[in-house]
Amino acid sequence: MLVVRPAGPADLDSLLELAILSGPGFTSLPEDPDVLSERLDLSQASFRGEIAPQEAWYTLMLEDASTGDIDGVGSVKATVGLKRPFFSFRVVNNTVQSPSLGVKLDHQTLVLVNECTGWTEVGSLFLKADRRKGGAGRLLSQSRYMLIGAQPDLFADTVLAELRGVFTPDGACPFWDHVAHKFFPMEFDDADRMTGSTDKQFILDLAPRHPIYVELLPEPARAVIGKVHPQGVPAMALLESEGFRPNGLVDIFDAGPTVACGRDNIRTVRDARALSVEIATEIEAELPALISTDSVAGFRAVRARCDIEGDAVRLTAETAAALKVRAGQSVRVKS
Repeated sequence: MLVVRPAGPADLDSLLELAILSGPGFTSLPEDPDVLSERLDLSQASFRGEIAPQEAWYTLMLEDASTGDIDGVGSVKATVGLKRPFFSFRVVNNTVQSPSLGVKLDHQTLVLVNECTGWTEVGSLFLKADRRKGGAGRLLSQSRYMLIGAQPDLFADTVLAELRGVFTPDGACPFWDHVAHKFFPMEFDDADRMTGSTDKQFILDLAPRHPIYVELLPEPARAVIGKVHPQGVPAMALLESEGFRPNGLVDIFDAGPTVACGRDNIRTVRDARALSVEIATEIEAELPALISTDSVAGFRAVRARCDIEGDAVRLTAETAAALKVRAGQSVRVKS
């Protein structure tokens, strides 16, 4: 059985392995043991309620309960942009016309903005290649929304996700090479690392102050604005199935899209029900349901068969043990 559970300091080696496998452009998974160690400490403190709710960053690990192997990671950041700006490019459409010439033109520009202050962010969704089939990705992705739904007051009214932009098979990033690098004279990996580990003052210092006209950019850069990295296409599909939609913002380094959804309109948050646990030896349901604990502290989630009757849900002893719940306790279920 696959279990999604809170990450902690003991997961450093596994998280570093996932960061290395994720490749370039995955800002939230830098290949830096010190940064990842700090993140795991923050995750543990967040789940324990030891820090201010708006500073919480919950990291979740996908674990194979039978082997103990860690096969994936996901996260929920309670708020973004409060202590450090959350910069994006807004894609703006401008129409100009000259009645005397009978000319009307549509120009698209990129404008540096900081619009998402205080929003919740779901991110860091990454699985090992051999776990990207069979529903593991959906379990990990939806677990983030079950976490939000368990205690919605800990999260913002609007939830966003950033998707990694396009990279070529050899690791080059067309938007970085043709656009962003002109303003940030450093390697992509260095800029990516600084975004996650500094106050982002370097972006404020160096980023363009004026709109960038898309028509003036080389075709390789224009072609990838708002496009998703091939490995991110399944993640985009999962986000869209939950109600997320592009909001006109793209990443300033790789031009990957940002999507957003109202917290209470996220399908899994909206549809999951709190039910009382009963333990049963046999379950009649043929299809599995998404089941999680109903609080942030000690959060766990699985996909397993269960029987729902009224306000009760019957679980096998194995499922209850994976969730670490007992009869009479409450869980959240989305069938």
